[in-house]
Amino acid sequence: MNIQIWGTKKCQNTRKAERYFKERRIKVQFIDLNIKGLSKGELESVQKAVGGLENLIDKAGKEYSKRNLKYLVHNVEEELMNNPLLFMTPIVRNGRRATVGYSPEQWAKWE
Repeated sequence: MNIQIWGTKKCQNTRKAERYFKERRIKVQFIDLNIKGLSKGELESVQKAVGGLENLIDKAGKEYSKRNLKYLVHNVEEELMNNPLLFMTPIVRNGRRATVGYSPEQWAKWE
């Protein structure tokens, strides 16, 4: 298994996701969204796995409300590429499969 986790160190669900895989001795590559976002190819792959871009954006997050995206018409893909903190976290990817949020039931099926 090649697990990648995108999130932030402050996010409780991201820390729980990291712990889930470490407890099972599964190597994890952590990518901090404060430093680096998803590439265009990674975004496409994750988007297909989770059912669309709308499922990736954190509409309850601080960054979403701070940028007033609720009231503005916007290109979701462009916003996510330019502002990685808009992603709902954690994004966990294993090859072509991916989840958004804390999903241990789904991850168990990957093992």
